[in-house]
Amino acid sequence: MSAAPDDGAAQAYGSDPPDAAGSALRVELDRLLDLAVCDTGAHAGAVFLLAPDGQALRLEVTAGMPAEYLAPWLGVGLSSPVPVAEAVRERRLVWLGRPEELARRYPRTAIALPYQFAVAAAPILTGTTAWGALLLFWPCCDTAELADPGSERVGAACRRLGRLLRDAADAGRPVTPGALPRMLPQPPTRTWEPTEALAAAHFAERLPGGSCTLDLEGRFTYLSATAADLLGGSIPDLLGRRPWQALSWSTDPAFEDRFRAAVVSRQPGFFTAMVPPDRWLAFELYPDGSGVSVRIVPADPGRTSTAAPAGTGTPRGEPIPLGELYQVLHLAAALSEAVGVGDVVDLVADEMLPAFHASTLALFAVEDGRLRLIGCRGYNPYPPELFDGATLTSPAAVGTLAGGVPNFFATFEEVVRAYPLAPRQDGLHAWAYLPLIASGRPVGLCVLAFDRPHPFSGSQRTVLTALAGLIAQALERARLYDTAQELAQTLQAALLPDSLPDLPGLDVAARYLPSVRGMDIGGDFYDLVRVDDTTAAAVIGDVQGHNVTAAALMGRCRLTIRSHAAAGATPAQALAQANRRLVDLDPGRFVSCLYVQLDLAHRRAVLATAGHPPPILRHPDGHAEVLRVPPGVLLGIDLEADYPTTEIPLEPGTVLALYTDGLVETPGGDLDDAMAGLAAQLAQARPQPVDQLATALIDHARQTAPRTDDIALLLIRFVTAG
Repeated sequence: MSAAPDDGAAQAYGSDPPDAAGSALRVELDRLLDLAVCDTGAHAGAVFLLAPDGQALRLEVTAGMPAEYLAPWLGVGLSSPVPVAEAVRERRLVWLGRPEELARRYPRTAIALPYQFAVAAAPILTGTTAWGALLLFWPCCDTAELADPGSERVGAACRRLGRLLRDAADAGRPVTPGALPRMLPQPPTRTWEPTEALAAAHFAERLPGGSCTLDLEGRFTYLSATAADLLGGSIPDLLGRRPWQALSWSTDPAFEDRFRAAVVSRQPGFFTAMVPPDRWLAFELYPDGSGVSVRIVPADPGRTSTAAPAGTGTPRGEPIPLGELYQVLHLAAALSEAVGVGDVVDLVADEMLPAFHASTLALFAVEDGRLRLIGCRGYNPYPPELFDGATLTSPAAVGTLAGGVPNFFATFEEVVRAYPLAPRQDGLHAWAYLPLIASGRPVGLCVLAFDRPHPFSGSQRTVLTALAGLIAQALERARLYDTAQELAQTLQAALLPDSLPDLPGLDVAARYLPSVRGMDIGGDFYDLVRVDDTTAAAVIGDVQGHNVTAAALMGRCRLTIRSHAAAGATPAQALAQANRRLVDLDPGRFVSCLYVQLDLAHRRAVLATAGHPPPILRHPDGHAEVLRVPPGVLLGIDLEADYPTTEIPLEPGTVLALYTDGLVETPGGDLDDAMAGLAAQLAQARPQPVDQLATALIDHARQTAPRTDDIALLLIRFVTAG
């Protein structure tokens, strides 16, 4: 006799049947996933499909593991620091053979799945087109690293999946992610004759202690009479139900955690627990691809429990499911990495919509006593007019923000009773209004909407309330960061030229790219000064440090050098005078600088450097070189330093590139090689205006490697003789 499953959330996974037109494709997709698991020796796997917008991966189907165990990744943004996203983003296999490596490289993933396993994530590609990702799991332990299963077998599995998805798209029937992920049913390892099944049951009944089996989703599929008696239940009441939901004394999350550990790691487990009032039991768990066999025997009352006993004789509230506890931890880890308000909005939407099966999410911020919509996501965007611009004392917001109490509405009728003017929206039937309170004051409001009536359980209300607190703190930090960043950028822009002068005979472009966050302000600077009708001075420099002091010193240096340039000083004179000025100030910081005097009448340039990276010269015939300018001492060190000069000819079509080290310097890289690479990039650039060329150089620097310093770039093309 079997009871119906007792929780709707569990039924939701895999309950979304594919449409008729796509059923054959999904059957083949399922077959290829099962084949990938078998061929690679994995015990579980999953296929993620690229969302229609190309910006996220959606979990489509799992094998050997319930889809709900991967709840934090039902939807994964491609920029997320998780293995499947990185595999697609970087078009490579991500292999993690040891749990320690997983925790080090992907702490958010390790928090949500804190078990012993090895994992591989690989992109599903055809050519350069990405269709999704394949995720595979193997058993391992924390004392030894599992050997790489071989990229060839994993790659072959991905190619098979890629061809299927490509051919379906070419035929006009693309396989798109379903509303909910599916789990493949596990076929029995063998067919049991009725007499064999009966004999096996008698065998289990005769063993000392109790025996039971659970499927991969944790539901009882068999119990011996002794097992039911030891657990304190009856066989009809327990079959088809999960122990931590059917047995009041096992509601502690540790019980579900032990079961999940066995399923995910495929390793036997052991723990003891107390059945009230004072009976101790020992549990042995033996997992395989079809479920978990459990051996139950009375235990020594003196043994220490490895699963916290739940029976204390006092009433307990409804337990929070373990998956939702992990969801809180996962979002907390993700929000700790969020920087700006945009990051917070994206993370909240990516995490909460799939986790709670909501169709729409809207996030509001409090500004000047009113609510302003800062993000909305979903198929049925929530109408902003209900809250957007509302005062904090309006009827719409008073019950949520002013009181700081979440409001949950299982149906639209409940909403209307609270807010009679609320407009009905097609396709939306339930809402959760979560006030975002930080430092004792409202900072925003989070609204979740559902496409069907949604009764909120006590545990879900608890989880959503906890998440609202995390979101509020992250939003407050993000807004402070955005304000500081805006202030820093405004100050930075004020210290650099508003525009470059229009000089006959020269085509010029400049770029500045900060690489630091928060209130750190760079010390890079550039300038172009018109001296007379045929003479100009180009300057670029870098002040040591990234803060307000460095920025202030940069402003002084730039103005000092600019004044000497305008007065007609030679490069050597301008640098020497700026050096003496800096030594007199004694700011405790040094400055590098490159000064170029452009003589358009005589088609020449005179250069002097104070410890600055040398310029790059692209000749009219297209070849480029790093100019070796005699080095001079950094400004601010030696009062008597002098600065030798170098003269070079300027033919029409010559391009001179002045830059700071942030453009070429990468951690661990060789600076000479990097400058040679920049010269090669200039030589290979197609003919184009210097403004476009400057953009191309900056974009290349962004894409090739992480930058740890600001970038300033000044490009000068000599057009005519003047």
